[in-house]
Amino acid sequence: MKLYPSLISRLENQHQAIDNILSTIDFNRLQIKPQPNKWNIYDNVAHLVRYQFVFTERIKQILIKDCPEFGRYKAEEDPEFEKWRVLNIADLFEQLKQERQNIYSLITSLSDSEINRLGVHKKFGKLNIIQWTEFFLLHEAHHIFTVFQIAHDTEL
Repeated sequence: MKLYPSLISRLENQHQAIDNILSTIDFNRLQIKPQPNKWNIYDNVAHLVRYQFVFTERIKQILIKDCPEFGRYKAEEDPEFEKWRVLNIADLFEQLKQERQNIYSLITSLSDSEINRLGVHKKFGKLNIIQWTEFFLLHEAHHIFTVFQIAHDTEL
């Protein structure tokens, strides 16, 4: 399995949609919760930034260990997540962009044999690095859609 154009393009650019979505909204909208016990825009962005570091670490583990196993990532159980929730939005965007560049460089520099290395996800089983990257991007897209919904919901 090889990297394919849409994966490469989304890996390089998908996160930029967040900045675009938020460019026209009032700053106060970042803190509005769509429902009690649901994340606001700010929490979703902080989660995406933190999860990039989790993803990078998982890829590095896959590259050095044979078939490492990973549980489902839950931000609420991650003590590091709280550190990201206190940063201002500009710092979060800067970290988002910097770590995305690191991820892009890492993934696009891998050899065919490295790309085919496997890691085990508790729910989805054995995934190669391309599949892990697709999973990462789909997860991110879900949160970007959530950000869009909160940003533009006229009933909030």
